[in-house]
This record gives sequence, structure tokens and C-alpha cells, in this order.
Amino acid sequence: MTKSKKVFLNGEYLPVEKAHISVMDRGFLFGDGIYEVIPVYQGSLFRFEEHLERLENSLKLTRIENPYSREEWRDIMLPLIDVTKDQYIYFQVTRGAAEKRDHAFPIGVKPTVFMMCNDIAPFNGKEEGVKAISVEDNRWSACNIKAIALLGNILLRQQAVEKDCAEAILVREGYVTEGSASNVFAVIDGILITPPKNNFILAGITRDVILELAEVNRIPYAEDIISLDALKTASEIWFASSTREILPVIELDGQLIAGGKVGRLWHTMNGLLQSYKTTYAETHK
Repeated sequence: MTKSKKVFLNGEYLPVEKAHISVMDRGFLFGDGIYEVIPVYQGSLFRFEEHLERLENSLKLTRIENPYSREEWRDIMLPLIDVTKDQYIYFQVTRGAAEKRDHAFPIGVKPTVFMMCNDIAPFNGKEEGVKAISVEDNRWSACNIKAIALLGNILLRQQAVEKDCAEAILVREGYVTEGSASNVFAVIDGILITPPKNNFILAGITRDVILELAEVNRIPYAEDIISLDALKTASEIWFASSTREILPVIELDGQLIAGGKVGRLWHTMNGLLQSYKTTYAETHK
């Protein structure tokens, strides 16, 4: 018999099939909530403090009460983790369930907290590279909030899926913002470039790790704007996210990038990231 998966919901650990929320929950009715995703390697929560800082920022910007301290968040996560696997913790906080549906914030309502842990599945094609398309970034202007209301991202990502591509590169007024579920990097004239943080971009934790590794290893890099025209001249393009890590792009809008081969710098940076993950896990248990 398959063991039932356990999740955390509002102070309880439950089998996933017994975890239920009210239909009046504002996360369900409005998408009124935020979320986080933390990779777990060898039982170690990868860059836990940085992920919690981003969570706290999203809660502050949405004016949702933070129900737990950082230490309490960690204590909630640990029972869900299988230390024998690479996994990720997904958790979200909604504004809670009110008595009536009303756009205005309800008074005296406790946030709803949900958490689960899933295995990180190997991504097929990582070593060979993936295809991508560019699409107009028509989302709202507060993309720095990690909100559960992801319909804009979903519709853009689906355009990529329907063209047999792994991801969509979002473009606003001619300039790259990010992927539909990732940050974007490009190697242009020998310099590793990623768009600077602003309200149109979610500040990725993996993004920051890549920049730190570039700094330590003396790899030329910059946080700078990237036009779509410039992106198409890049010798390498990458996507970066917590669960896919660094994903090389070999084709954009039907055109091969650098002859359709995964670039040398990607191999270097991927090796640096894997080593960093191992060292981090060993020193943060």
C-alpha cells in the first residue's frame, strides 16, 4: 500500500487527501496570497535565510500578517523532509477565509498556511539545452511579489509549451524582464548579464547565487538591461530557478543560439553550482 503523503495546514500535519480549506478562503476566491519554494539538498534547506527574507518582503508588500518567526518556519518544514532525497518545500500564505466575498481586507481573519514537500525530478534535456520563445510581458507591474495569482505567467508559459519550448522569455517595451517561471541570463561579448532587480522581476535566489559564484571565480558579469535584439546575438542564454537550477537555451524563436550547442560558460557555472550545493549542504545541517 502506498504511504499517504503528509502536508502541513494551519498547525496540523495531515494526509494530503484530508487537507481542506474553506471555499471562502481569499486564496481560492482572489488569489490573495503569496508563496515560496526552497530546495532541500541532503536534508539541508538551501539558502533558507534568503528565501525567508523574500517571503517576508512579499508578505509586507501584500500586507498579510506573517504567522511565524523564521525559526518556527524552519521547525514546521523539518518533519516534511526526507533526508535521503533532493526535494523542495512549497509553502504559501493566504489572507485567510472571511465570512463574505469582498475585495476589501477582512478584519480579524487569520492567514491560511499550507506547506508540502516534493521530490526534485531530474529535468530531461538539461545537458543538451532547450528551446524558448520570446513573448510580450503583459503581466501586472508588481512582479517582485511572489504571489500565488500566477494566471499571467501561466498563459505566457502555455504559449511556449504549445510551441514545444521549455520556457518563455518575457519582453516589456523591447527589453527582457525574466522567464515565465525563471530568471534570464545571457552571455554577450564575453560578459554574463542578467536584468537588474526591479518591480517587473522576481528576485531569484538561484540568480543571486550565480552572481556570487561569478564574483568569486572572476567571471565577468553585469546586472544590466538586455534588449531582445541584443539577446538574439548572445553566445549563451540561460534560465535560472530553484528547481531547474541553470537551464541552457540552444534555440530562441526558431533560431539556433551559437550553432545550437550548450555553451562553455554554462558548463563552468553548472559545475560551480553543483560544488557549491554540496558544500552548502555539508555545512548547514
